[in-house]
Amino acid sequence: MDKYDDLKKKREASKLGGGQKRIDKQHSQGKLTARERVYLLLDENSFEEIGAFVSHRSQDFGLDKVHFPGDGVVTGYGKIHGRLVYVFSQDFTVFGGSLSESHAAKICQIMDLAMKNGAPLIGLNDSGGARIQEGVVSLAGYADIFYRNTRASGVIPQISVIMGPCAGGAVYSPALTDFIFMVEDTSFMFVTGPNVVKTVTHEEVSSEDLGGAISHAEKSGVNDFTSPNDLDCLRNVRDLVTYLPQNYSEQAPIKKIRSSFDEKKTEKIKTILPDNSTLPYDIREVIDCVVDDDSFKEVKSDFAKNIVVGFCRIDGKSVGIVANQPTVLAGVLDIDSSRKGARFVRFCDSFNIPLLVFEDVPGFLPGTDQEW
Repeated sequence: MDKYDDLKKKREASKLGGGQKRIDKQHSQGKLTARERVYLLLDENSFEEIGAFVSHRSQDFGLDKVHFPGDGVVTGYGKIHGRLVYVFSQDFTVFGGSLSESHAAKICQIMDLAMKNGAPLIGLNDSGGARIQEGVVSLAGYADIFYRNTRASGVIPQISVIMGPCAGGAVYSPALTDFIFMVEDTSFMFVTGPNVVKTVTHEEVSSEDLGGAISHAEKSGVNDFTSPNDLDCLRNVRDLVTYLPQNYSEQAPIKKIRSSFDEKKTEKIKTILPDNSTLPYDIREVIDCVVDDDSFKEVKSDFAKNIVVGFCRIDGKSVGIVANQPTVLAGVLDIDSSRKGARFVRFCDSFNIPLLVFEDVPGFLPGTDQEW
């Protein structure tokens, strides 16, 4: 009975993360905790945790006096719409979600299992970067994660969800994955934060302008999907998974549709396309006439708007869309739109998703910047 009580205490301590005060602070900032995010992301009662009692090994800089079961990251597996996925969720209430040797080992274990079992990997990132008390050991942990990111590329879908202020190594790994989700006002991605920028270059810049969800959606193109809050973001992740196969050797799931396609929808295209070829029109309206109702899910909608890419369903089957957008720069191609389109096509090619291309393009944008 004593052993059982001890186990129960450890489990309760693991669930509390950095403690109730820090959990309350997380909530006051409009953010969910690491565990709350996992439970909302996965199907009810499907989560199986791995490594709940793992703790850091370092004894330097006072770390020998404080230990948190789980070491700042919740890892395990569960289901989304009945399909297996592997997940890790960084806990900002424990050392700011910083990555230690043990923290990295837990993530690597989940990545290895996802590869071995051919299932998508979803990372919920909320981390200040490497745990400086552990020095080079924590940095080596990042190297192990990056290596697995590259090995998994094109083999299993990799999804990163930025749910807090992530800096340094905490954003290098997400940038290597297939899709990135961000939350307005609470999630940030920096190579170096505003304070470092100010110190080195004397530039004054806010966290939002430097690495906020809108900045990465519109300027860098790193952010694929923007959500107003954690809950909407996690719902969006669940929805994206329905378009993707489990791995490179499988097909995407087919969604059963109640009725057959209405041919009258395609007739509507005649009313959308203008008689004068120099007049613009919204290609999204044409896409809606061809695909299953309400099935088009646009990717990078705020970046390089002269090209539209995303997923849809046709007769319930997952299809990738690549389309020029005449309402923006007449649909002309440039560097950003070419990179956006190419990356999306490469993903679809890796995961057996057929492509439907809508082409209406005057050519490539002239100019010295484009040529160089």
